Amino acid sequence: MQYTVPVRALCEFTAKAGDLDLRFTPAPTAMEGIAGHNAVTSGRGGGYEREVALEGEFGRLKVRGRADGYDPGRNRLEEIKTHRGDLSRQPANHRHLHWAQARVYGSLLCEARGIESLTVALVYFDIATQKEKVLEQTHSRAELRAFFEDLCGRFVAWADQELAHREQRDAALTTLNFPHAEFRAGQRELAEAAWRAVTRGRCLLAQAPTGIGKTVGTLFPVLKAAPAQKVDKVFFLAAKTPGRRLALDAVERIAAGEPRLPLRVLELTARDKACEHPDKACHGDSCPLAKGFYDRLPAARANALQGAAMDRDALRDAALKHSVCPYYLSQELARWADVVVGDYHYVFDGSALLHALAQEHGWRVALLVDEAHNLLERGREMYSASLDPVALRAVRRTAPAKVKRAMGKLARVWDELGEGQSETYAVREKLPDDWFDELQRTSAAIADHFAEAPHEPLPQLQQFWFDALAMLRLADSFGEHSVFDVTLRQGPRGTDALPCIRNLLPAPFLGPRLRDSHAAVLFSATLSPFGFYADVLGLPEDAASVDVPSPFTAEQLSVSLVRSISTRWQDRESSVAPIAALIAREYEARPGNYLAFFSSFDYLRRVATLLRERHPDWPVFEQSPSMPEADRHAYLARFAEGGRAIGFAVLGGSFGEGIDLPGDRLVGAFIATLGLPQVNPVNEELRRRMGRVFGAGYDYAYLYPGLRKVVQAAGRVIRTREDRGRVVLIDDRFARPEVRALLPSWWRVEVH
Repeated sequence: MQYTVPVRALCEFTAKAGDLDLRFTPAPTAMEGIAGHNAVTSGRGGGYEREVALEGEFGRLKVRGRADGYDPGRNRLEEIKTHRGDLSRQPANHRHLHWAQARVYGSLLCEARGIESLTVALVYFDIATQKEKVLEQTHSRAELRAFFEDLCGRFVAWADQELAHREQRDAALTTLNFPHAEFRAGQRELAEAAWRAVTRGRCLLAQAPTGIGKTVGTLFPVLKAAPAQKVDKVFFLAAKTPGRRLALDAVERIAAGEPRLPLRVLELTARDKACEHPDKACHGDSCPLAKGFYDRLPAARANALQGAAMDRDALRDAALKHSVCPYYLSQELARWADVVVGDYHYVFDGSALLHALAQEHGWRVALLVDEAHNLLERGREMYSASLDPVALRAVRRTAPAKVKRAMGKLARVWDELGEGQSETYAVREKLPDDWFDELQRTSAAIADHFAEAPHEPLPQLQQFWFDALAMLRLADSFGEHSVFDVTLRQGPRGTDALPCIRNLLPAPFLGPRLRDSHAAVLFSATLSPFGFYADVLGLPEDAASVDVPSPFTAEQLSVSLVRSISTRWQDRESSVAPIAALIAREYEARPGNYLAFFSSFDYLRRVATLLRERHPDWPVFEQSPSMPEADRHAYLARFAEGGRAIGFAVLGGSFGEGIDLPGDRLVGAFIATLGLPQVNPVNEELRRRMGRVFGAGYDYAYLYPGLRKVVQAAGRVIRTREDRGRVVLIDDRFARPEVRALLPSWWRVEVH
């Protein structure tokens, strides 16, 4: 069995040394890097070769990659690096790594073409000045081969270890047994569909009810199919922290058989939660965990990989034992893990770590996307960006002279953004070129300042720069999937214009990521109608779907539809008393734990206040806006077994999905809204755009997202085959045929 490694990965593994140091960054953006490479190579002679594919072998090791360029006339191989600022400030270990890459490419070229002597060059191209600095070395073929073999010799022991691990892992996965005595009802059908998706290399949209064990039901078949399909990695993506925990626990159960499955499982945690020294910068002169990071990394890496589970706590222990940064250790371990559990953005964001690694290494990846209905809104967030003029004014006051001048020009153009706009919100037909030109110049000025500044960057200036870069990146890919809008806001200095590139349809961004994977399984209890999610998420045309029947029966869940009450905006005031009376009657008839869902905090507060006034001794409590995690735990703790409580919550919020209150911890739910998004200028623009693209504007913008939240909230009541409960739908619109069609088919709805 051969082990393939990219040139860059080989060099990073063997030639990186010294401190973790981000001071010579910010590096140019990806677009600037491409433009810089093009600027260098376009000026070369006619025979110049670009992106030269090369590969070579050392025992069981296969090394491959693409050299930036080769000039046959000069017999010079070039490794091109774009940068900003004074090269003398470049850390020595950065330069050392660049030379290693150039020499490895040089050796591969000499062996491929029989070249006996070669000039190897590092070409540094300054994005700001558009000037090159060339560093050259001339080596014989033998010298380059010796360097290549030295790196490979240092890597080959690791490669042999990885090959042995892969062989053991695949052998164990082939004979893997289901971790429970039998499948739950519906779980086998889900598992079979996931198996077919992996074996056929397809994308699957799977709707499966809560309580059947979707996490195990997707992970088990994907892992078992991995060896035959030569799947390198499984990426399990969750929308929230509880979803990550469920996945880690599920893999632990699957791997806990006899003999124990040799499976490396990594949890990726956000930088702000993993950082041990948030008050320090990421370099050796500031943070002790960055000092000598690459010197201590091999021992930390080996220590972490000794344990199969590398969750947040285990990683922290391994990192601190070897005095390295836990966050950057986890980034390194993503290369060597079999299963990686993390947030959606690690694959779907514009600068996604896992997607970049998969592309670099050529991995065959199986994606599992949990609670996939959340990917629509998260995708929109990932590919939207906005800027606030208040932030510009704040950083401009303390900005260095050159940056301040650029910001002054930007501010003048910014003041013109809102001219002639009579409405608070307006969509512009095209991007304002003048504003984006000045934003680009300001961004470049900040980048030049950071590249030259000897001190730590001001956090506010750095954040403004990051936000500006996000806006500029999205401007490069602007199209029918997004709108450019301007919102006017009255402030102490007059009217401010808030520009935004707002993504409405994430499919053009998410779809390519799904197609890059070998197989993808997107699953949730609410993915209906399938056509809607296939359209907005960009699923391939040959994507499969499965709707797993519910194991629950109508006898378990009593569903009542109260159409004598309207929760429309104009009827809110008159609905408060009838809803409070309805909740009181139900509670008195069947005492227990209930959740009552409303469309807003104001609405729920009014009903809860009236209920408390009428029944001051009842245990009535409310969700609050921006509820801290500790308060959320305390809220849920009030739903005790055998207890009595009435909790008020916002539909679509923290308690509308992702919580588990089995048995009599929750016996009923009141849902006093269809969950339809608020009618406002942004959602109306979404309705128009969805109508133009798909011909179903209202359904795509309002109806489907709203009813999804209703079904999710109702799903909190019945969690197991033993549960019994009640759901009360409060609004006459629930009786409409198009709405009833979106409710679970196993519900038997009684209309009152």
